[in-house]
Order: sequence, then structure tokens, then C-alpha cells
Amino acid sequence: MIDLGKLPEPSDKNIAVRVKPAAERAIRQGHPWVFEESIVKQSHLGNAGDLAVIYDRDKNRFLAVGLYDPFSPIRIKILQREQPERINFAWFVKALEVAQARRQPLIDKGITGYRLVYGESDRLPALVIDRYGDTLVMKLYTVAWLPQMKTLIAAMRKTLKFENLVLRLSRAMQSQRHDILRLHGLADGQVLLGAGDLTQAHFIENGLRFEADVRKGHKTGFFFDQRDNRQRVRELANGRRILDVFAYSGGFSVYGLAGGAKSILALDSSEPALEALKANVALNGLDEKRVGAMVTDAFAGMRELVDTRRKFNLVIIDPPALANNRANVQKAVFAYRRLAELGLALLAEDGVLLMSSCSSRITMEMFYNLVTRSAEVAGYDLEITETTSHGLDHPIGFPEAEYLKAVFAVLKS
Repeated sequence: MIDLGKLPEPSDKNIAVRVKPAAERAIRQGHPWVFEESIVKQSHLGNAGDLAVIYDRDKNRFLAVGLYDPFSPIRIKILQREQPERINFAWFVKALEVAQARRQPLIDKGITGYRLVYGESDRLPALVIDRYGDTLVMKLYTVAWLPQMKTLIAAMRKTLKFENLVLRLSRAMQSQRHDILRLHGLADGQVLLGAGDLTQAHFIENGLRFEADVRKGHKTGFFFDQRDNRQRVRELANGRRILDVFAYSGGFSVYGLAGGAKSILALDSSEPALEALKANVALNGLDEKRVGAMVTDAFAGMRELVDTRRKFNLVIIDPPALANNRANVQKAVFAYRRLAELGLALLAEDGVLLMSSCSSRITMEMFYNLVTRSAEVAGYDLEITETTSHGLDHPIGFPEAEYLKAVFAVLKS
């Protein structure tokens, strides 16, 4: 448990900022980032988490206010634009109320696991809040949130019903050389409020039950962004032999079994992830005998299955982000093509391929073309039947917020 009194206090002195004309235009058009090189003048240096107020160059009018982050090329992360408002408890309460109202259609369906706050798209940049039943997981992507955390948590307690609050930190925050996190007693996976011995959090998604390791699991413990694609797999699964590549804790596998799959073979390089998959299968009372698991690198495992002439009626390939920066794009494209070729080689006639990408630098057009081109070069007759993108709880508020894309295709006989 954390002593909130140890957190830094927000400064009572705002930073006044002027930016280049192109940055002014971007702000007026709703873009939430101001880069370091766009700033032409600021009143003083400031600290992480200070509020930076941006004024236009001609008439000194308010443009926006955001969190100042001296450790990031994205120097200001915008909270409020156009109309000036005080960034205080009431402002955070309103932002959280709007975010929750956006997710009401999911709540009305009895879904208790979803992304409650999706960063900039919910006016809370570099911040994610995921709900797992009565547990909230707050993930920070910048130390600029630290001086605002007490106010934000107070607003969460007023607005949202929950029992436990877990802190997750981005890789960048954990690897930063400054000692600000340790200084304030913060660590990845820390329980800020509630049960200090919490490990697994439970939630319901489309009538299915799951548990997630919210303190040590990938991201915040589960991947809510694939909910709609999992439901589509459930609808396609009846009587099929399914291969689930990069299976993690079994989201797709559980849906496949619930949809009547004849068998599931799950591939993942993590043995604990596959153990979590089995636990989620058991949690739903599904037949564990229909699930096989291979602890293996995806490429090596798929190659082995090809060599042994295995065939599946539904192949799911859901890799992690393969292009985390611009320099990795070409390498990622090659990897996606190789995955597509292996997946098609394992697909039975009239089988379905689901392949997805969570790399924001790979556009839908690029992804569509690389899947179809891979099939063409390998001599497969592939028909794309459906493409999908973000779900309701991952709204696309600006271009960089769009990352998920998926292709459903049928291998024609």
C-alpha cells in the first residue's frame, strides 16, 4: 500500500508556452501532443507534471493546457483545449464521467472487463485505466502524472466503484535513469488501494469468465482490445480444429471452446501463460481435454506443425507489436509475411485465417496488402471476408491512437 502523502505536489506556477505555427494548427485541429522542437518560447524550465499553458502567437489567446514532461520528446501532453478550465478535482471527475458513459453499452451487456480510459482519446494522455471487475489497473506512461495522482485517485474514488487499485508502469518509466519513482515509493505492480495480497482479478466478458494477473501480466494483465474478434471466433468455431498462435492466457481459445470447437492447439513461448489459459478454460467449465498446448517460439512451432503436415480449420495469429518504432517497420513486415505464409500452410481447405496487428506504424492498407500478397506469392487462393479495427472502449481520438487491425480470410478450395 502506498502513502499518498509521499507523492509530489503540483506546482502552483504554470509554464507559459508559445509554439510554432504548425503546432498551433495541430492543436486547433485536436492533436494532443506538442513536441519539444515545436516550442519557441516558455516562461521557465519547469518540472515533470507542471501545467503548461499554450498561448497563440498573434493575440496571446489561450490555446490549450497540458502536462509538461521534460523527459519526453512529446514535451506537452494536452488535457484541455479551446476553452480554458482549471485542471483540478472537478475537471478529473468530469473526464472520468465522460469516459465511463462512453463504455455504458458494454456495462449494460454485463461486461465487467474493459478499458475505462484510453489515454489521449479520453482526454487523459499517457494514462490507461482498465477495469477487471472490482479492480482497477492504472498504467502510467509518463512521470508527469505523479503530481496529479492524488487528485486523480480522489476523483476515481468519487466517480468509479472499485475495491482495488493497482499501479502499472510503462517500460520507459521503469527504465528511466532518474530516481523519481523510487523516491516516491512507487513500483510496477504495486497495489495502491485495497487488498495488498491481490494477484488475480476476475471479470466477465460476453458471458465468459476470466482471471488475469494484473500485477505482473502483459500490459495490464489482459488484452481487451480483441474482444470483438474473440466473439467473431466464437461464432465461427463450431466443429473446427483451431490453432491459436501467441495464445497468451487463452482469450481466443476460451471463446473457441465456448463456440463448440472440436479441438484447440495453443502456442506460446511462456509456460505460465499457457497455465493461465488452462485455468481460464477450467473457470468456464469447458472440456480441458480438447485443449493442447505447445511451449514454443511461434515461428519454430508453426514450422514444426507444417513439417508434420498438421491442418486446422481456423488459424488465429495474434502477435505482439512487431514495429515499436519506425526503424522496425520493414523487419515487422517481413515477420508478418512469414507468419501469414506459415498460417496458410497450416490451413485446411475452406478454413479461416484470422491475423491481426497491434503495430500502429503498420496501417490497415499495409497489413491487408501484405496478407493478400503473401497468399498470392505462396500460391494460395485467399478471399478476405472481413477487416476489423478498434472496439468501443478503444476510441480513436487522433491518428496515432489507431493501432489494431485484423483480417479474416477464407482459403478457397
